[in-house]
Amino acid sequence: MAAIEVQPEKGPNSRRERPTTAGGAALRILGLVIFDAFSLFFIYLLLSDGYWPLASIIGVITLVINYIFLAPSAYPMRWMSPGLAFMLLISVYPILYTVYISFTNFGAANLLPKVQAIDVLEQRTFLPETGATLEYTVFQNDETGEFGLWLIHPDGHSFFATVDDELEAEVIGAGSLDADGIPTAIPGWTRLTRAQTVRNVTAISQTTFGREESAVSLTGRLGQAAQLQPRFIYDPVNDTMTDMRDNVVYTANNETGFFTAEDGSRLSPGYQVVIGLQNYQRFLTDPSFREPLVRIFIWNVVFALLSVLFSFALGLMIAIVFGRTMPGQRLIKSLLIIPFAVPQVITLLVWRGILNPLEGVIPNMLQSIFNQPVGWPPFFADPIWVKVALIVINVWLAYPYFMLISSGALQAIPTDMYEAADIDGANAWQQFRGLTLPLLLVTVGPLLISSFIVNFNSFNVIYLFNSGGPPMVGTALPAGHSDILISYVYNLAFGRGLALYGYASAITIMIFFMMVFVTIFQHRRMAAWEERTT
Repeated sequence: MAAIEVQPEKGPNSRRERPTTAGGAALRILGLVIFDAFSLFFIYLLLSDGYWPLASIIGVITLVINYIFLAPSAYPMRWMSPGLAFMLLISVYPILYTVYISFTNFGAANLLPKVQAIDVLEQRTFLPETGATLEYTVFQNDETGEFGLWLIHPDGHSFFATVDDELEAEVIGAGSLDADGIPTAIPGWTRLTRAQTVRNVTAISQTTFGREESAVSLTGRLGQAAQLQPRFIYDPVNDTMTDMRDNVVYTANNETGFFTAEDGSRLSPGYQVVIGLQNYQRFLTDPSFREPLVRIFIWNVVFALLSVLFSFALGLMIAIVFGRTMPGQRLIKSLLIIPFAVPQVITLLVWRGILNPLEGVIPNMLQSIFNQPVGWPPFFADPIWVKVALIVINVWLAYPYFMLISSGALQAIPTDMYEAADIDGANAWQQFRGLTLPLLLVTVGPLLISSFIVNFNSFNVIYLFNSGGPPMVGTALPAGHSDILISYVYNLAFGRGLALYGYASAITIMIFFMMVFVTIFQHRRMAAWEERTT
């Protein structure tokens, strides 16, 4: 039998390779060249300022884009390239940068890369003993637009100073002096008014007038200049910074990130350096740091666990009660969803007012019932009461969610199973324990796990209610009795004037692995539960 050769289908829907024209290829190459030029220039600027992590991710994005548009096998991904680039820049880079920061001393005292820290120090000036503070009036050259200063020395002498020129005691052709000792006119120069000086003060302050040995620059006070000199001189060979005011030499300590003198004094600002596992060691070994974290972690677990347990129990109870036909059922269920529909920020602020010990509705009611003084119960000052309040608030926010999912899950349970249970003589509690709850957990179980994770990182509730207070006493770093890990990390990084970004990043990484462990454990428990129930 002769073999039958099957010809590929040729029709309007058949896939055909499109040959790339020379013009299309040239346009693609030109676009890549322009893109690469901008990327390389941007990378150069970032590296010059010491921002090598961001420069690295920009380099990776550039390589990926070039590979997609040059490799024939990857060319179909060209339409995805903008999304991939944004994913790398917005999603992947912050994660990798957080990991990197956790191994550094990045913080309030060490914010800048070394290159920028050196620039900041070199820009500082001082007034030497031989220098003088002078009053100035600004003149502007009519042709070049450059500025000049008419300076009046405290001893009464006057000088005219321009860029890189000697200070002139006399100016040829200068007009007569006014009552303040300032020329009314200088040939080729226009005297600026005070308003004009203010408008140009930024450009003028960036200019040095006269020669280096007697150079004059503006001070922070309008109308005042001084013969300032650079205070710090950097020696790149020895990696030292010399204070010209007292000739003290500060050597760069690349383990601490500071220029340090022999007597232990150091210059500020410091710079970023890699310190390895010190942030993690501080967390694990230093009792002054570990003790509050252990207490915060325990409260964090209790807060998340009780919030999920009580929210689920309350939502399930409401779903069971209102699962039966009764007057006004829909209206009542709609009203019960309100806590879930109202923005969380508004709800938390309302609760702050309701629980205010002085004017809140609930404290006033409890004071009347139990005959207690004003200020009781201390929902904001006492560690126990504030934790009770936070759990109640979190349950209030979450129970409508569990009510909705429980209502749907209950409707999915076949009614004939309950009829069989009635025939077997099972009462309501036995049916709930042996039938309703196991079948419900099979459906709701993964949602309970995700809800635990959400409540474990419930920053809004903690921060908006009382910012983690009341404060713990005797801790190395500020911490609150109601702080959870995420609020504690936030305060370390952005609150209370600490700005310990490296340490906060290390704790963030550890929180991530905690959540991974908890999620894996709970998934395994739920899988075992499903196997037993099925």
